[in-house]
Amino acid sequence: MCGIWALFGSDECLSVQCLSAMKIAHRGPDAFRFENVNGFTNCCFGFHRLAVVDQLYGMQPIRVKKFPYLWLCYNGEIYNFKQLQKQFGFEYQTLVDGEVILHLYNRGGIEQTASMLDGVFAFILLDTANRKVFLARDTYGVRPLFKVLTDDGFLGVCSEAKGLINLKHSTSLCPKVEPFLPGHYEVLDLKPSGKVASVELVKFHSYKDDPLHASCDTVETLPSGSFDLETVKSNIRILFENAVRKRLMAHRRIGCLLSGGLDSSLVAAVLLKLMKEININYPLQTFAIGMENSPDLLAARKVAAHIGSEHHEVIFNSEEGIQAIEEVIFSLETYDITTVRASIGMYLVSKYIRKKTDSVVIFSGEGSDELTQGYIYFHKAPSPEEAAEESERLLKELYLFDVLRADRTTAAHGLELRVPFLDHRFTSYYLSLPAELRIPKNGIEKYLLRQSFEDSNLLPKEILWRPKEAFSDGIASIKKSWFSILQDYIDQQVDDLLLEKAAEKYPFNPPKTKESYYYRQIFEKHYSGQSNWLPHYWMPRWVKATDPSARTLKHYKSATQE
Repeated sequence: MCGIWALFGSDECLSVQCLSAMKIAHRGPDAFRFENVNGFTNCCFGFHRLAVVDQLYGMQPIRVKKFPYLWLCYNGEIYNFKQLQKQFGFEYQTLVDGEVILHLYNRGGIEQTASMLDGVFAFILLDTANRKVFLARDTYGVRPLFKVLTDDGFLGVCSEAKGLINLKHSTSLCPKVEPFLPGHYEVLDLKPSGKVASVELVKFHSYKDDPLHASCDTVETLPSGSFDLETVKSNIRILFENAVRKRLMAHRRIGCLLSGGLDSSLVAAVLLKLMKEININYPLQTFAIGMENSPDLLAARKVAAHIGSEHHEVIFNSEEGIQAIEEVIFSLETYDITTVRASIGMYLVSKYIRKKTDSVVIFSGEGSDELTQGYIYFHKAPSPEEAAEESERLLKELYLFDVLRADRTTAAHGLELRVPFLDHRFTSYYLSLPAELRIPKNGIEKYLLRQSFEDSNLLPKEILWRPKEAFSDGIASIKKSWFSILQDYIDQQVDDLLLEKAAEKYPFNPPKTKESYYYRQIFEKHYSGQSNWLPHYWMPRWVKATDPSARTLKHYKSATQE
């Protein structure tokens, strides 16, 4: 996890523009480099480093003797860089996993490069010999990337939007900053002036397709075309374990977020099992956050005791949560209601990890709810086919919601997030299964995933079959939820008259509740006029919901009252 930043064709003094690069210093607390491009005085790279792999030669932009005309700035982890080296006979100059991008590009161009990378990434690749600039981002947008491109060819690229919004440019008072689409690469021509012109934007991978890099995966070819339940369950276990195993690549201590829900508990259990197998000689630290006696804390305690992790509990009160709202919205760069709510706990636990422990590489359960139909509203899906379509829509938009939350809240404290549920092979296999296999059954969401691990003894039965608890709700008790605490506080902060006139003040995505109005005010204070970064609010489907909280859904209420 790092912070990348680059400018091409700047009209302003680079030493002034460079101040914008410091806005993302939290992403790389170990080192910083600012480097001009030879022969292009108005082009430069900025890089903030979190040293996780190859602490000696990992600074960027990466340049190697074999390809002196290539410059690479990337943020991410490429899990198959050793397999690709073996398959194609690459000769690496460093131990940095990202160096493989240079070799793949030299061998087969940008399309093959992006398609063959098994991992999470956002990168800027400059080829001065062919006068090209390439941008690319992984399938689900696990690693963030923003860009600004003006009409006269000034290009700015950054891991977070905050590193671009204050850039100076002669022809534009406020250049449009926008997220770079996941699963795409862009080709731009580099002119002698240092300005660029976009040539094409290409989607290189669809999450339903088996990835091109599957051909050099460590997992054997799975039985295909057979949807026999036992075979399916076995394949799910094999692929999930493989997803966790490949993410063990690190020279820094590994930890795991643990809410006590199914997803994080499965990740923690499999992670600890594999760490023992490869003789990692330190205990796995697991981290739970909540208010006193919250459901998540109690459940996480059970899981930690069962798997034998070194467990840490972070207990926060309502005042600490409320005080964190503004800095959380600044970190997130969004005003989405459920994203802000759920981020507060994750932000505070990440702060604790950074201050009180030496864990840096943090595993988490993001992506499972979207992939395995874990949200409570999936019980209301009109048909298995519509549920499958909704699952795909959620995956497509992950970079706007849960993946954004998970990246920003951890990156704000210099931690690197790893999300095995979003492994390319695991997700493409799960999405290839018949729609009726993936829907909730017997009133229980993620039924197939739970079933697949039922006989593994990885988790206590009551955790494996624990009903869905929304993260923003599970961190507080059912009697006085985080949701209720927020409502009570915000009700005093936002006047009724302000809410009545909300649509006039904020015509795009107008706030409908006092809570959404409060978040929007804070967002506009830091990112005025950038409300289009959020195309729409996250809301459940097939139910008449005015709020995204699971607590407002009938299914949740009946389950908690039993």
